[in-house]
Amino acid sequence: MTSRPVTKAAVIGTAVEFYDHALFGLAAAIVLNERFFPADQPLAGTLGSFAAFAVGFLSRPLGGVVFGHFGDRVGRKPMLVVTLLLMGLSTAGIGLLPTYDQVGVAAPILLALLRLAQGFGAGAEYAGALVLVAETSDPRRRGLWASLPGAGVQIGILTATLVFTAVSALPSFETWGWRLPFLLSLAGVGVGLFLRFRVPESELFERERARGLSRFPALEVVRRQPRSLLIAFVANAPFGAIAYIINVFLLSYMTKTLGLPATVGLVGNVCSSAVAIVVTPLFGMLADRLGRRPVFLGTAFVLGVFAFPMFWLVDTGRPELVILAVTFGYGVCVAGMFAVLASLLTELFDTRHRYSGIAIAREWTAALSSGPAPLVAAALVAAAGGASWPVALLLVVCAAITFTAVLFAPETHHRHLTEPVSEPAMRTGAVI
Repeated sequence: MTSRPVTKAAVIGTAVEFYDHALFGLAAAIVLNERFFPADQPLAGTLGSFAAFAVGFLSRPLGGVVFGHFGDRVGRKPMLVVTLLLMGLSTAGIGLLPTYDQVGVAAPILLALLRLAQGFGAGAEYAGALVLVAETSDPRRRGLWASLPGAGVQIGILTATLVFTAVSALPSFETWGWRLPFLLSLAGVGVGLFLRFRVPESELFERERARGLSRFPALEVVRRQPRSLLIAFVANAPFGAIAYIINVFLLSYMTKTLGLPATVGLVGNVCSSAVAIVVTPLFGMLADRLGRRPVFLGTAFVLGVFAFPMFWLVDTGRPELVILAVTFGYGVCVAGMFAVLASLLTELFDTRHRYSGIAIAREWTAALSSGPAPLVAAALVAAAGGASWPVALLLVVCAAITFTAVLFAPETHHRHLTEPVSEPAMRTGAVI
């Protein structure tokens, strides 16, 4: 099978996943603090809603290990079906929850439980989609093809933002209108499942199955590819924090600290996601032509330089400058780095544990940095008396760390995925 039908199924499924994910982030910044926490404590409600957002990242490492294990042993396709279904049902469940005024402290507890289930399903969804697309694509254009699930991410974020913006204009938004976007997730899940059931298994995986699969892929990748895993881990951790600070925290900062209408931040997210959908495949093609490392390093450098100017533009409070800042920071810089990371990650790991390697690198870093990032940023602003410079400095540090990690990575764009990665194995007594 060509990569086109596989890519279509992967992109749509990933769009559904990140629709669910972005939707929770938007709701956490605007409405969940008032619906699921005491109304007379606004700061506690804001921190509580971001804490609920972060909770979903705690279950992602476990989901990454579990689904990565079975993805490397049972197959890529079955795990993509299971993760999509779990994400969609959890998201719809959030739309049916009672509020704090109705059931008291049980409301945030139920919200956290469904967020944990959502995070568990998200633990290997993107990794599985990425692996399946990369393993079925033309090696000469793998940078482009592997970047397309990333475009699906932006489609999901854009759709979530558009839907949330539309329902936020309803007079009944804060009573029941906020529930509609969560319930609409079921429609996307249905389309995604239809397409994914029709996709065959990766031929590279089938060949590996014929040769004999790893009993414990997660342990094997740690033992046989520790350097690749470390590079992927250190590159992804600060990158994830950058993405969620710009995409999630800034929305709350604009409304709660600067007093701007929520529509300004939402329009900024719409514009940045729309630009990212176009930018992502362009950076994938650029990585095919110039290599993974130079494109990623150049983009990370630009982001680090732009961190303080971005907040200066946002702090003016002028809607056009706010939207410009968010669009360039996220829609160009973050999207460009994300596009290149896709092919780089797939090429760092061997086929027999590629799913596990990517899932571990992405999801453990998500729990450690991506999830807590908006909460940390909000706490920094509060400690600085509403000033934004600590968060800008945090972005510079994150950009410098991810830049350094990829600086030590090998150039992989000429590598065939069937070739084993040569790397000294860790000495352990484990039998894998």
